[in-house]
Amino acid sequence: MSEINLTIDGVDPVALYGEKNSKLNLVKGAFPEIRITSRGDKLKIIGEKKITQQVKETFEKMIRMLKEHDELSTDTVKDMLNGNNPFKSKISKGDASSTIVNGRNGKPIKAKTVNQKRLFESSETNDIIFAIGPAGTGKTYTAVAIAVRALKNKLVKKIILTRPAVEAGENLGFLPGDLKDKVDPYLRPLYDALDDMFPAEKLEHFMANRIIEIAPLAFMRGRTLDNAFIILDEAQNASSMQLKMFLTRLGPSAKCIITGDISQIDLPHNQRSGLKHSINILEDTEGIDVVYLSVDDVVRHRLVKEIIIAYSKADERRKAEKEAKDKERIAKRERWKNSEEEE
Repeated sequence: MSEINLTIDGVDPVALYGEKNSKLNLVKGAFPEIRITSRGDKLKIIGEKKITQQVKETFEKMIRMLKEHDELSTDTVKDMLNGNNPFKSKISKGDASSTIVNGRNGKPIKAKTVNQKRLFESSETNDIIFAIGPAGTGKTYTAVAIAVRALKNKLVKKIILTRPAVEAGENLGFLPGDLKDKVDPYLRPLYDALDDMFPAEKLEHFMANRIIEIAPLAFMRGRTLDNAFIILDEAQNASSMQLKMFLTRLGPSAKCIITGDISQIDLPHNQRSGLKHSINILEDTEGIDVVYLSVDDVVRHRLVKEIIIAYSKADERRKAEKEAKDKERIAKRERWKNSEEEE
C-alpha cells in the first residue's frame, strides 16, 4: 500500500478539479482501485504503489496543462487518461512568438498548435502557401488571422476571401435575395473568423468600403489582385482550371493562402479536385510552401479527432479492397489471354 500527498501549487484547484469535481471524478473513474481525496489545495492518493504513481503523473500533467495553456477541458483529461499526449502539438501560452494579431478588445489571436505556428511563420517568407489538413485544425481561422495581421501592419491594402460555391452533399435549391444573400451561406465560416478579429462597426466599415471583400471563386475571373492578401478556402472543391485561374490573378504585391481538406471533396463524381494536382506541380517552386496539418492539430471537440481517424481507416480499407479487386481483374484477364493463346 502506498500513500502520496500532493500540494496543488500555482493553479486554481477549482480549474483543476472541474465544476462539481467533474474532472476529478474522471480520474477517480479511471482508477477505481485507488482512493483519491481532495481538500482545498491538498490531494491524497492511496493504493497500490505502481497505480498511485500513475495517478500522481496524471494530476501533474493536468497541472502542467493549466500552467502552460491556461485551460484544461474534460476532453483533454480524457485524452490523458486514454494515454494520448495532449502536449505533443500544443504551444505554451508563454511563447510570445505564437501571437499572430490582436483581435477584438485586444485579445491576442494565437497559433495554438505547432503546425498552425508553422503556417504563420511560412507566411512571413512565402507569397503563396497551401494549408492542407482535416476539419477542425484551424486552417481557415489561422489564415484569416494572418491576413488581418498583414492589413493592420499595412503590408497590404485589402483582404480578399473567396471559396468555391459548392454545396456539401446537399441541394440548397433556390435561395432568395440579392447576390450577397445567395452566396453568404457558402462564406459563413469566413465571416465567423472575422467577427473574432474586428469590432462589428469596424468590420462593417471595412466591408462597405471593400477593404475586406468576400466573394465566390467564380467572381475572381478576369481580375488582377494586387496589394492584397487573398485566401482561397475549401480549395479541394475547385477544379484544376479554377485553381489555375485563381493563382494567375495574383499581382506583384499580393500574398495568398489556399486552404483545403483533400478528404472532404464535395464536387460531383464526374469532376476531379484540382488541389492535389496544384500541389504536385507547384510545391517545389520558390516562394510557394505547403503546410500539412494533422489530427494532432484538431482544436474542436475531442471526438472530431476520433472521427477523422475512423474515416481515414475506412478510406484505407476501401482503397486496399479496390486495389485487390483490380489485381484480381488483371490476373483473370491474363489467365484468359494465356488460355486463348494455348488454344
